[in-house]
Amino acid sequence: MSATADHAEERTTLAVRLGFQPDQVVQEIGYDDDVDQELRESIEEVIGSDLVDEEYDDVADAVVLWFRDDDGDLTDALVDAIAYMEEGGSILLLTPKTGREGYVEPSDIGEAATTSGLSQTKSVNVGKDWNGTRLLTPKAAKSKK
Repeated sequence: MSATADHAEERTTLAVRLGFQPDQVVQEIGYDDDVDQELRESIEEVIGSDLVDEEYDDVADAVVLWFRDDDGDLTDALVDAIAYMEEGGSILLLTPKTGREGYVEPSDIGEAATTSGLSQTKSVNVGKDWNGTRLLTPKAAKSKK
């Protein structure tokens, strides 16, 4: 197996660990030129299609939300993301790592998640510049127990 194949498998495994599954509709919010392209590609590999953008007007199974400290109110962003999501869906909240421009305090993430009615399941290192936090809607959190 080539190093490239190993790398592709490693990326796909991350997307699967983050909860993405084949045939899901995944909406991406907050895309900018600072996002982690490898992570985006790995999610698309797993779901078997492109991520849909903020203009998508149907329900999604999951949301990838890129959020930086200067993007506004995190609670509002999470509530907006939930509005377009299938019941029982999840949000992968991606924020810059400590020391990076746009860093968001973990306490702010926890507070915004709780205020918007989401359950925080795990935080993961998703790349050199981004941390990911998996958030579940109340229905999804109940079915995971």
